[in-house]
Amino acid sequence: MNSNYKTLVQKSLDGQTFSRDEALSVLNLPEAEVPALIESVYPVRKKYKGNTVAIQILSNMRSGNCSQDCVYCAQAHDSKADIQKYRMLPLDKLLAEGKTAQAKHISRHCIGISGIRFSDDDISGIADYVRSLKKETGMEICCSIGFLSREQAKMLKEAGVNRINHNLNTSRRFYPSICSTHTYEERIANIKMLQEAGFEICCGGIIGLGETVEDNVDMLFDLRAIDPESVPINFLIPISGTGMQDADTSGLSPEYCLKVLCLARLLCPQKDIRATAGRELYLKGYEKEMLMIADSIFASGYLTADGQSIDKTIEMVRAAGFDYRIE
Repeated sequence: MNSNYKTLVQKSLDGQTFSRDEALSVLNLPEAEVPALIESVYPVRKKYKGNTVAIQILSNMRSGNCSQDCVYCAQAHDSKADIQKYRMLPLDKLLAEGKTAQAKHISRHCIGISGIRFSDDDISGIADYVRSLKKETGMEICCSIGFLSREQAKMLKEAGVNRINHNLNTSRRFYPSICSTHTYEERIANIKMLQEAGFEICCGGIIGLGETVEDNVDMLFDLRAIDPESVPINFLIPISGTGMQDADTSGLSPEYCLKVLCLARLLCPQKDIRATAGRELYLKGYEKEMLMIADSIFASGYLTADGQSIDKTIEMVRAAGFDYRIE
């Protein structure tokens, strides 16, 4: 095992950061060294997360009709993707999804809401849905939502939202290449406000947007600075009709995806590192290696993209030799 792995692992266990060059060395490792890297990182995962895996589901409460132009997103205002569009998922359908998650002992019910800014009436309606969901299932709830005012954040907090997802998606440098309708700095400011409001934060990114290895390192360092409870790492799924439908994803080898997860674990050792969109595509056949690093995954899909079913996900976790974390 390369001694550099030992140095970085020890720094991670000691709560120290490491240099940008050291972080780059992880992502630039030859593919042949990835198994040894994973073996070296696994003790960090095991120390803080044991051998358990948390499974979340994601419901799309509001779909499409977004005012933003994020090039990867099927819900963007200029997307031609063939998706369902609706202003609000019927409450009975959301409750049914929540009850299924409750019956399967899923860790958290995540709710996606398209859009970037909302009226107070919009937030009041979302809060009513959350109250109903809490009453029926009692589950932990995370909302993936855009920019909120302090008063709107308070409304959702009082309704029972435990965690807010607001991703950086990429580095500060590369952000203008994927979105022009809001800025990286606005995202950072929104996250800080939500932390001040008492929310847990889920914040991560997307790998494979055309960014450089250096961009991925810079994003992960920014995520460490934000100090979220959960770090979701998505691997781009090019969707027909979006600005990235023809994206070159040849760089998303299983080895590279695993190196990104390893670096996320080393930089954020105590956090939930979640392998999210694209894991079924790029890490098929590498589930054990993935779970030696990540302790959290989604089941049943990703807003507008399909995913592995809950039962198949539980089966996969157990087959890889890990325990399904029952909440």
